[in-house]
Amino acid sequence: MSEEQRRQLQQQLWNIANTLRGKMSADDFRDYILGFIFYKYLSEKIANFANDQLEGEELTFETLDEKSTEGKKYLEAIEEACKEELGYYLAPSEMFDHLAKKGNGELGSNTFILSDLTKVLKNIEQSTLGTESAEEFEHLFDDIDLTSAKLGKSEDEKNDLIAKVLVHLNEINFQLRDATADVLGDAYEYLIGQFASGAGKKAGEFYTPQPVSQLLAELVTLNNPKLRNVYDPTCGSGSLLLRVKRQAEFVGHIYGQERNPTTYNLARMNMILHDVHFSKFDIKNEDTLEKPQHLEMKFDAIVANPPFSTQWSANPMFMSDDRFSSYGKLAPSSKADLAFVQHMVYHLSEEGTMAVVLSHGALFRGGAEGHIRQYLIEKMNCLDVVIGLPSNIFFGTGIPTCILVMRKCRKKNDNILFIDASKHFEKVKTTNVMRPEHISKIVQTYRARKAEDKYSAIATIEQVKENDWNLNISRYVDSFEAEEEIDLNLVSAQLVELDKESIDIDKEISSFCEELGIEPPFSRSRPQ
Repeated sequence: MSEEQRRQLQQQLWNIANTLRGKMSADDFRDYILGFIFYKYLSEKIANFANDQLEGEELTFETLDEKSTEGKKYLEAIEEACKEELGYYLAPSEMFDHLAKKGNGELGSNTFILSDLTKVLKNIEQSTLGTESAEEFEHLFDDIDLTSAKLGKSEDEKNDLIAKVLVHLNEINFQLRDATADVLGDAYEYLIGQFASGAGKKAGEFYTPQPVSQLLAELVTLNNPKLRNVYDPTCGSGSLLLRVKRQAEFVGHIYGQERNPTTYNLARMNMILHDVHFSKFDIKNEDTLEKPQHLEMKFDAIVANPPFSTQWSANPMFMSDDRFSSYGKLAPSSKADLAFVQHMVYHLSEEGTMAVVLSHGALFRGGAEGHIRQYLIEKMNCLDVVIGLPSNIFFGTGIPTCILVMRKCRKKNDNILFIDASKHFEKVKTTNVMRPEHISKIVQTYRARKAEDKYSAIATIEQVKENDWNLNISRYVDSFEAEEEIDLNLVSAQLVELDKESIDIDKEISSFCEELGIEPPFSRSRPQ
């Protein structure tokens, strides 16, 4: 598929999404349209898999008779194979195409599909009960409320709207047979990004802008492109984890945790839709700091964009928690930034790399945060690089941010690299965007570990200690740009010339006024 065709697919899906836009908020219609796209994906996946199973039988899955003895025999075998390989099952009458055609009046006069659709979505979840994929599908469609008044005042209005969306989606070929291109995955990511751009401050709860995701992915795979596993403790929609999977040569297993139930559902859909097998990802729905779900595990790569300066309990009981106990202090309850860092460092394997996005305040605030920074640098010596990012690159906030890269077994363990990339961006409307060349420059500087005037610096641990463990980038990278010197004699000469020109212009105006018999627009006493 060409790049132009990809863009056309993305635009088609966005146009369909806007069918719902006038009815509800961006958050609400996001959940519906992404859920329906996912349902269509599951249907096409089943059809392709089942038809492969039926190859040579001169039958197709869609035309199998669910009521006949022969049809039931085939369907029972297909159901068993689907649950084992795909993790779920849909009968031919439950397929997306079937409901779309019914809603469009192609299967008879009864076009009401809301009750059928509700039942089908529930059946998808129930088909996994007792199987290894049950957790990955549990409550997956809870956010698609087909009884909501947001869809219309009457049942008929709701049905007409949903049928219209399904019919439009049914006209699009997702090209799932094209194994060389994750066409639908790209389109899904595009839609998530589009929804994030209109979601204001809420966007940070489920989406990291693609350039930042790409940078984080490159940073954690630079020294180890083959990963046993990757982990995101605040995974949102899972886009950052998928970006690492795409960047790496190999990723064995994907782990994540997300406290928002709706976003948790979106993350699981995103994994499945990107063809990550249900046995290859494990995403949990809990508060990461309060109720961590993967405590016994260590990870080769950890990436995160946790909520900036969010609150947490900072319960004194956590002083006996292995994630925090050795530091002697907890991050303040009003700012959990470094609590997330401590959590990630605890889960980092000996040869692993972690990269986390934080607000700048985490670099220099004192008190308990200063104490934690000192421990990370002086005792654990795991801070490898501090990267300053441009301001106004995240949805819903314009604050400047940074990335901390940490490793337990550092080769250059007597210094820390500081990179000031805050001025390297392209202005796009009201947002600053990091382009591939800006990302490449950061990664190459990290790879070479070099100092560059106005851009990067290498500071010894002793220098950081002398700065009282303050990591403010401007203390290490002198990015001050001296203003061009002004030649005052030249300015004075220019003013004299301007004054002479002004006098000549006044004389010309005076002569025109005299011809017209009017007073000039300035005092007679003004020198001529």
